[in-house]
Amino acid sequence: MRYNSLDSFYKSKFNCKIAKISLNGNFTCPNKDGSISYGGCIFCSKSGSGDYAGLISDNLVTQFYKIKEVIDKKWKNCKYIVYFQANSNTYDTLDNLKLKYESVLYLDNVVGINISTRPDCINDDVLEYLSELNKKTYLTIELGLQSIHEKTLNLINRNHTLECFTNCVKRLRRNNINVVVHIINGLPYETEKMMIDTVKYLNNIDIQGIKIHMLYVLKNTEIENLDFHILSKDEYINIVCNQLEYLNKNIVIHRITGDPKLDDLIEPKWLIKKFVVLNDINKELVKRDSYQGKKT
Repeated sequence: MRYNSLDSFYKSKFNCKIAKISLNGNFTCPNKDGSISYGGCIFCSKSGSGDYAGLISDNLVTQFYKIKEVIDKKWKNCKYIVYFQANSNTYDTLDNLKLKYESVLYLDNVVGINISTRPDCINDDVLEYLSELNKKTYLTIELGLQSIHEKTLNLINRNHTLECFTNCVKRLRRNNINVVVHIINGLPYETEKMMIDTVKYLNNIDIQGIKIHMLYVLKNTEIENLDFHILSKDEYINIVCNQLEYLNKNIVIHRITGDPKLDDLIEPKWLIKKFVVLNDINKELVKRDSYQGKKT
């Protein structure tokens, strides 16, 4: 691999295969419930980007063991990181957060917790608790940013600023909490330079990982009504490879393409073949004789 892949990082850290188990904690989002806005981000699915999480009708422990049973058929003797994925997973009362996180903290072979949230959903009390949780397990907070460009953030209805995001990263890192940032390539009207500038900005703040997504248009989302250029597979691969060249080599690549639910996908259809995209990114890096951090 010519980039710092998550699988390699986990194997180095834990000396075994690590599998993520995505759970649905029945959270909502201040960008949906009216606290900040209604409707959420214009690309967000009905499940709040938790299309592959457990069933909300099951409690968290049941979700864990149902998914674990499937994973165990694929990988033997692996350990697990539980992933609170759908919607904003720090947006609740502190008591409820404790109940949900700690219900799965000590399950069989669980070595860590990933919590996906917004930068405006971590208040001082929650931060203090996360700092304590960080001492009990391998904790990672995943923050949605998508783009550093305020014009884009306004267009996609993020309803937080770049300053809010940056301040949240600083507060988490002062408490030694690992941060992974989500960005999206192909957002409406963004140029390649804008996408690369997002990566360059992240190089200058203290993050430990990144998830690079390709924008996909799903049925019954607001973005379906916009007229804009959707990146081709070749365009996306070129942009990702350029981003990797500018990205600090110590930042772990948690994801490098999108993973849409087929039944809801409108465009781009080429995302269906996820492993083709991954292989083509590696082929392009080999063709360039390039690697993550080459231009840093």
